[in-house]
Amino acid sequence: MEKKPQVIVPRVKLGTQGLEVSRLGFGCAGLSGIKNPSLSHEDGIALLKEAFYMGVTFFDTADVYGQDHDNEIMIGKALKQLTRESVQLATKFGLIKSKDYNFEVKGSPEYVRQCCEASLKRLDVEYIDLYYQHRVDTTVPIEDTMGELKKLVEEGKIKYVGLSEPHPDTLRRAHAVHPITAVQMDYSLWCRDIEDDIIPLCRELGIGIVAYSPLGQGFFAGKAVVESFPAGSVLSMIPRFNGENLEKNKVLYHRVANLAAKHACTPPQLALAWLLHQGEDIIPIPGTTKLKNLSCNIESLAVELTEDGLKEIGNAVPVEEVAGAISLERFAKYSYKVAHTPPKQNQA
Repeated sequence: MEKKPQVIVPRVKLGTQGLEVSRLGFGCAGLSGIKNPSLSHEDGIALLKEAFYMGVTFFDTADVYGQDHDNEIMIGKALKQLTRESVQLATKFGLIKSKDYNFEVKGSPEYVRQCCEASLKRLDVEYIDLYYQHRVDTTVPIEDTMGELKKLVEEGKIKYVGLSEPHPDTLRRAHAVHPITAVQMDYSLWCRDIEDDIIPLCRELGIGIVAYSPLGQGFFAGKAVVESFPAGSVLSMIPRFNGENLEKNKVLYHRVANLAAKHACTPPQLALAWLLHQGEDIIPIPGTTKLKNLSCNIESLAVELTEDGLKEIGNAVPVEEVAGAISLERFAKYSYKVAHTPPKQNQA
C-alpha cells in the first residue's frame, strides 16, 4: 500500500480576482500520453480522486490533450465522483493539433466561443473555473480574443480568464480589457526567463503565475538520467534531452541530487520546494501517472529552505550552463518572447 503524505495542502489565492486554489496543482496532460503511456480512464480517475483526497484540488487540462479530446472527457468523468464546488478546474483553448506534433494557434472570437462550448460539453460542467488561451494567436488583436472571453465570464460559462505564454505587452493589453487571473508559464530550476519580465509584471498587476513543467519536463525527477524514456515519448525529440546536451545537463541533475540528500528529501521534492519558495503567487502543477510520485510531490510542501539554501540550489543550476533548447524548434514561434498581437484598429 502506498504511503500517504502527512502534509496538509493549503489553499491560496491565485491572483487578486478571488480564485483560491490548492498550493500545488495537478497537470493532467500526462494522463493521456505524450510523455508517458496514457492511463485508462479508470486508472486516471482513480489517481485524480487520490489527489483530491490528499488536498490537491486544482486540476489543469486542455482541449488539445489526448486523442479526440480524451483528457477533458476523463476529467469530466472524474468530476462526477468529486465535489464539484471544491474543485478548481482549468482548461484551455487555442492550439489545434496536426500530425507529428505540429500545431496551429487560433484566437478569433468565434473560435473562442466554439471551443468553450465544446469543452463545457465534454467536461459535462456548467462552468469552467479558469479558462486559458493556450498560446497567443499573433494574427488576432488580443483585445478581440479577450472581448469574447469577457462575454463568457458575463454569461457565467467561465469564472476567471488566463493566458499561457503571453508577451508582457500582450498581457498588459489583455488585462486592460478584462482582468487576467493567472498566466501559465514554463518555470523550473532550468527554465527561469520569466523572472526578468513576466513575474515582475504579474506582481504589478495582481496576476498569479501557474508553473507548468515545474520539474523540467521530468528531468529533475530523473527522466533521461536515472530512468529511460518511455517508448514514443516526445521528450526524445527535445534538444535538452539528447546527445551532448544531455550529458552536460546530467551534471546539473547530480548537483541537485546532492543538495536533496543534504536537505533530507528527493531531487524532485527539492526542485518543487525551490519553486514554491519563489512566492505564494507561484503555483506549480506537476503531473504524474503514479500514486507514489503524487505523494512525493505533495511532501515537497514540507521542505523548508532558508535564503542561503535557495541561493545554493539556484546556483547549482546556472541558466547559462543549461545545454540545449527546452522545446522543439517548431514551437519557438509560440514562445512568450515573440507572442505579440497586432494592434486593435479603432472602429470608424
